[in-house]
Amino acid sequence: MVKQPVSVNGVIRWRDVGLTENARHDQKERKMVVLRHEIGDVLRDVRQRQGRTLREVSHSARVSLGYLSEVERGQKEASSELLSSICSALDVPLSLMLREVSDRVAIAEGVTIPDTVPLDLASQFSVPDELPEGLGMAASH
Repeated sequence: MVKQPVSVNGVIRWRDVGLTENARHDQKERKMVVLRHEIGDVLRDVRQRQGRTLREVSHSARVSLGYLSEVERGQKEASSELLSSICSALDVPLSLMLREVSDRVAIAEGVTIPDTVPLDLASQFSVPDELPEGLGMAASH
């Protein structure tokens, strides 16, 4: 894709050249991601991979069954405290759950993210070779 200067009412703007109108429309549509949907999908996937019911997880997380169901379906925006409680009940670190959400959002936006940790970070922190069971689902989506 190339940017080309275009004068609109004496103001120079940059226009994408080389994309058809449909491609531009698809590009804008692809970027519309609802975060609560992605979070709910990841939480549901983790729970189902563990073979657990909504009732079990809601009890462990001390959250009502109906509310957890709404979070999983992307109908409710969960607070950070609630997400932390649900992740604890699922025995999954919040950071890894959010990483999975981030990977899914990047895929939806068409962004390529390297699947490696920079060496300077890896030397400072202990980075596991494998993710805990129940995570790492971006490749399967």
